[in-house]
Amino acid sequence: MGSMFRSEEVALVQLFLPTSAAYTCVSQLGELGLVEFRDLNASVSAFQRRFVGDVRRCEELEKTFTFLQEEVRRAGLALHPPEGRLLAPPPRDLLRIQEETDRLARELRDVRGNQQSLRAQLHQLQLHSAVLGRGHRLPLAATPTDGLLERTPLLQPPGGPHQDLRVNFVAGAVEPAKAAALERLLWRACRGFLIASFRETEQPLEDPVTGEPATWMTFLISYWGEQIGQKIRKITDCFHCHVFPFVEQEDGRLGTLQQLQQQSQELQEVLGETERFLSQVLGRVQRLLPPWRVQIHKMKAVYLVLNQCSVSATHKCLIAEGWCAASDLPALQQVLQDSSSEAGVSAVVHRIPCRDMPPTLIRTNRFTASFQGIVDAYGVGRYQEVNPAPYTIITFPFLFAVMFGDVGHGLLMFLFALAMVLAENRPAVKTAQNEIWRTFFGGRYLLLLMGLFSVYTGFIYNECFSRATTIFPSGWSVAAMATQSGWSDAFLAEHPLLTLDPAVSGVFLGPYPFGIDPVWSLAVNHLSFLNSFKMKMSVILGVTHMTFGVVLGVFNHVHFGQWHRLLLETLPELTFLLGLFGYLVFLVVYKWLFIAATAPAPSILIHFINMFLFSRSPTNPLLFPGQEVVQSALVVVALAAVPVLLLGTPLFLRWQHRRRSPRPAGRQLDEDKSGILDSSDASVAGWGSDEEKAGCPGDQEEAEFVLSEVLMHQAIHTIEFCLGCISNTASYLRLWALSLAHAQLSEVLWAMVMREGLRMGRELGVAAVVLVPIFAAFAVLTVAILLVMEGLSAFLHALRLHWVEFQNKFYLGSGYKLSPFTFAEEED
Repeated sequence: MGSMFRSEEVALVQLFLPTSAAYTCVSQLGELGLVEFRDLNASVSAFQRRFVGDVRRCEELEKTFTFLQEEVRRAGLALHPPEGRLLAPPPRDLLRIQEETDRLARELRDVRGNQQSLRAQLHQLQLHSAVLGRGHRLPLAATPTDGLLERTPLLQPPGGPHQDLRVNFVAGAVEPAKAAALERLLWRACRGFLIASFRETEQPLEDPVTGEPATWMTFLISYWGEQIGQKIRKITDCFHCHVFPFVEQEDGRLGTLQQLQQQSQELQEVLGETERFLSQVLGRVQRLLPPWRVQIHKMKAVYLVLNQCSVSATHKCLIAEGWCAASDLPALQQVLQDSSSEAGVSAVVHRIPCRDMPPTLIRTNRFTASFQGIVDAYGVGRYQEVNPAPYTIITFPFLFAVMFGDVGHGLLMFLFALAMVLAENRPAVKTAQNEIWRTFFGGRYLLLLMGLFSVYTGFIYNECFSRATTIFPSGWSVAAMATQSGWSDAFLAEHPLLTLDPAVSGVFLGPYPFGIDPVWSLAVNHLSFLNSFKMKMSVILGVTHMTFGVVLGVFNHVHFGQWHRLLLETLPELTFLLGLFGYLVFLVVYKWLFIAATAPAPSILIHFINMFLFSRSPTNPLLFPGQEVVQSALVVVALAAVPVLLLGTPLFLRWQHRRRSPRPAGRQLDEDKSGILDSSDASVAGWGSDEEKAGCPGDQEEAEFVLSEVLMHQAIHTIEFCLGCISNTASYLRLWALSLAHAQLSEVLWAMVMREGLRMGRELGVAAVVLVPIFAAFAVLTVAILLVMEGLSAFLHALRLHWVEFQNKFYLGSGYKLSPFTFAEEED
């Protein structure tokens, strides 16, 4: 892993790839992920590039792969990831894969079409058999009686135009949802000149499209007259009914039914053979498709990179440019030599001078990835800018723990994160698709430190599920107070609240060894004491954190060679910040160390207000001799630093621009061809935050210096910093507010749930039975409210303190990541 404190050195390289070995070279680079290629054909349309035909062939194959994948999923099969590491196939294998894929797709389409056709025919035969079954009986007018013929009516109609009418039949099947509407419409349209019989099939039939079992309604309609028959046929067509021929004679129906059953058996045998052949084809697809998809994806990626290369004048090699880490240049040279050895001409790579800001490369591991992600979410750092991530590893969990300090809650969070860390190598944990789980799993090491630091601050606050613990003996003695103050029974009866006076000898034995004395949990002024302590602690931590951010800016100025910023920016910033708010921290620490508990306590807030008013309060004693002079001097020096911060850098840049002599134009880039491992292509001083450092030094014309723009930029920076020192210091008071809120929520939850449960159990005498649901409710509420909701709130506030109050003191975050060409995403 490279340095975490600053991004690695990145060089712009030029690759000369022989045409015959270009594909192999780029493929090997994709396996290693060393180079981020630049598009040298940005002005060329995507349809006019050299390898656009190969890219289209790969895209057509991907479409075919999508069809095959859907067919496999439709059959209820799963596609397993390929085993081992697959390399990009040679270009000559593309035709073979395409032919085999087309053949498989064609076979699948044919077999699937035959299967659908056979299922539809079988479904029709089954419906026909159900219609001809014994579910329907012929109406009386159509059945023979007393030896008469079928067509002999019981009553001879009188002569007239309807004397030749006979009974006809329409039989078929309809979906159950449409049966009632069909029957109603038939009756209304035919005005009762029909007899309809609807029966539900005894067994559900398999749907030929979905394959799911479904019931059908069979019907038999007898009617008189041709016009009525035409109406019936039109209505059944509108309802998409399956209409079948109906034989009036019983013997004919039985014979037809036997033929239908025989045909159904034959179709089922053919359908079984078809499905077995289909399963064989799907088995081949299931075996061949996963490796083909990976290989074609890699091949397409290689051709897309080759489309970004330019062609030499002789058309014998391809020219590519890209960013590569300086430490990876030997490996890059070796890979190109190995890949182009079979072509007879070795690929060449050399560094070229950069005119653009290089990308940022910071290598991370499983521990530092989550902390680097917090920083990158604010903005990717500029090239070789100081990286806040190493310091965030400590400061972020600590500031979170200040707001979340509780031994019990921190221990639960620590154990949850520890379980994820111990199970991180299990495949089931890695491949989990739940989005919330993946979020927690990705930040498992962050949660681990957050829980550990919360346990630490919980011991400082002496809180474990809002209860104080007595690890060491208390520094306060009630016995000494009782013996020396003469507390009597009458005094104790009249005074429910007792005061421990530290001025009485033996009452205050000394400070508690670690954290808050547990006796404060019994005091009525417990909240007031913790408010004062946590508020002052928040100011101290905030000023220290901001000062550390300003100091980190010194490393940026030194690294980029901007020495004038040390005197004209960093020094005024530290003077303003420490002269005002650093002095406030000094007053807090001085009062803690040197003002006795028995002496009158001066108000630091009044002193700080009088500091800006250049006045004094008679009722507020001084903390040390000469305090007024020191305060006045600090205010004057802090205010004097503002014009230096505002005008220093613009005036210096203007003076530097005037005295700068023109550069000689004859200097060329010969020194850049000296060797691949030379680092003389560009100076890191060219990528600072100065307005005058807007490009690669030594290889471009000077930009026009505009004093008004520099003044405007510096004025915005000055106003933002000076006002930010005030607002940011106040913003750190959220540490006090969130810590107080967390402690009070814990206290309320304990008082309203566990304390009531313990009282109830004591009264009823069944403590064990009562405490089971009480403790379950307490555990659920603790996890839901105090761990999840309060934890998320503290996390967001700690995130804001790092992004706004800390990182804006030195971190620009206006860079972009190095995104090397790699096949790792394709394999995932």
